[in-house]
Amino acid sequence: MTQAPTVAAAEQSGEMSHREVLEALSGLLLAMFVAMLSSTIVSNALPTIVDDLEGSQTGYTWVVVATMLAMTATTPIWGKFADLFDKLLLVQSALVIFSVGSLIAGFAPSMEVLIGARVVQGLGVGGLTALVQVVIATMVSPRERGRYSGYIGAVFALATVSGPLVGGVLVDTVGWRWCFFAGLPVAALAFVVLQKTLRLPVVRREVSIDYLGAFLLVGGVSILLIWVSLGGQDFDWISWTSGLLVVGAVAVIAAAIHVEANVATDPVIPLRLFKDRTLTLATVASVLIGVAMFGSTVYLSLYFQRAKDMSPTEAGLMSICMVGGLLVSSILSGRIITATGLWKRWLVGGMVLVIAGIALLATIDASTSLWHTGAYMAVLGLGLGATMQNLVLAVQNTIALSDMGAGSSVVAFFRSLGGSIGIAALGAVLAHQVADAVESGLARLLAAHPEHAGSVGHDTGSIPDVSGLPAPVRAIFESAFGDATGHIFLVALPFAVGALVAVLFIREVPLRTSVKREDELMAEAPRG
Repeated sequence: MTQAPTVAAAEQSGEMSHREVLEALSGLLLAMFVAMLSSTIVSNALPTIVDDLEGSQTGYTWVVVATMLAMTATTPIWGKFADLFDKLLLVQSALVIFSVGSLIAGFAPSMEVLIGARVVQGLGVGGLTALVQVVIATMVSPRERGRYSGYIGAVFALATVSGPLVGGVLVDTVGWRWCFFAGLPVAALAFVVLQKTLRLPVVRREVSIDYLGAFLLVGGVSILLIWVSLGGQDFDWISWTSGLLVVGAVAVIAAAIHVEANVATDPVIPLRLFKDRTLTLATVASVLIGVAMFGSTVYLSLYFQRAKDMSPTEAGLMSICMVGGLLVSSILSGRIITATGLWKRWLVGGMVLVIAGIALLATIDASTSLWHTGAYMAVLGLGLGATMQNLVLAVQNTIALSDMGAGSSVVAFFRSLGGSIGIAALGAVLAHQVADAVESGLARLLAAHPEHAGSVGHDTGSIPDVSGLPAPVRAIFESAFGDATGHIFLVALPFAVGALVAVLFIREVPLRTSVKREDELMAEAPRG
């Protein structure tokens, strides 16, 4: 499907006019909104879901990890498809897959079915996450992308703010299952809008899909995440099971690298891209940011509901603090980068604020005031808003248009991989620390007050509704969740510092003013 640009400049460069970009962007932003909403809308519902389906702390973690795992493993595959097939068809396919997963999740009768449905959702979210960035990069030059990144930041902020709020209200009124049904109308609307507005040329070329590389990549990442999430709980870190999983993950990932480097004609992740210094450093930073950001912030909702005894709706209101900072910094940095063409200072400044925010949140416990916690979240949000979009922008500025899908998805893949590892590992740390603290606290309580023996028969690995517990027992659980949440931010801090180091070594290259690189334009120029 092609459409002739209406502006002479756009016609010469192959780019779309501002009006065409905004029309197409409306559908893309709806798709991004539904992808973000899928994770944020259930954040405050998870404690209720786990209670209703009789799950555990491990189940809580896996409801989040399942989506991240599927999204992470398939992001580079979607990105590679974007370089080969019709991008409109791919985005719409991702929306359909997401919708099917949402329906299954909404009717899930058990934690096992819910986790499986979240995997299906993750397949769709992986496509939407990768493809929206790729399509925007295909439509708009890096220099002009800043003016549109503000819209992306606004949608990200809206989904992150409204998700927990809407999810909390739904849980408190009609029930948690509607958290999964709520995204379906938005997905349907995005499908229709994209059909009417997105017109991109389809590049027809010989296609050789790297099925073996994709299979090995998904398998290796999956084994690694299973080890990280279950280690220390279902088996000891030093055990035969742990050793077999580590060896298996390393072997499968090594086989994937071999296939990508020596066997595949059209690899899912072209290793030659890592010759580019910017992409390599951005990849390292993305992994570390993923661990620090996703791994720690996903448990803030649990902190508010279990350490502060807040309702899902009230916990959702607290997320405004972080997202407000993210919204301000993403829009402001995008506008200024478009005006000046300078981007590295925003990456560095953003990472400094991320480190400051995580360090401050590492000090929270059950007694920390909400005012202080909200201020710390706002600092973290300011840093993330200046960092996340601009890291992708730095990569897209250096890679060729023909590799835009693969290159953009590599950054998203490694950020999601870091996030999946962070959620799983820090979730294991949280569960272990809470169980130990509750066990020792209950033992002290029984020693001092034997009359409470009938009220402490709780599984220390479960997530109880603290509001229904006797006051002495509730205080033990609140203290355990509060201390453990601060501890996981402390564990995340070194990863954020590592990301800053990687960002410092990224060389600033002026943003190009065309979708294609200069060497690509010269190759296409008529020879006279």
